[in-house]
Amino acid sequence: MNIKVKRLHEAARLPRYGSEYAAGADLYAAEGAEIPAGETRFLHTGIAVELPAGTVGLVYARSGLACKQDLAPANKVGVIDCDYRGEIVVALHNHGKSPRTVAAGDRIAQLVVAPYYVCEYEEAETLSDTVRGAGGFGSTGQA
Repeated sequence: MNIKVKRLHEAARLPRYGSEYAAGADLYAAEGAEIPAGETRFLHTGIAVELPAGTVGLVYARSGLACKQDLAPANKVGVIDCDYRGEIVVALHNHGKSPRTVAAGDRIAQLVVAPYYVCEYEEAETLSDTVRGAGGFGSTGQA
């Protein structure tokens, strides 16, 4: 699948996969920023994408950045709708106790492109029975 990418900033880098079977393509900061402990900063990637109809761009944390630098998207998973043509901006939150510096060109998140369904929701008086039923929040695997 080919995805058109428009550079909006001269320092912008196109998304790139880190390995042959990587699901997410790295997104890069177009500009540097300092993120104080416990705060969120909006980091510009300097790119816009044209996702194919029926797909969504999901912006996830990079595991190394989250585990080693305490930096992860503030909204946990960003959603880029296929009709959005604006810049991809990552709201990066510093979960640590020290300020963190992000330099231009640093990998700040990863983009996974996935198909999605558009559903029609209809009200119902009953739902089908399952073994699990209404058990949630840690209910599976309980003996």
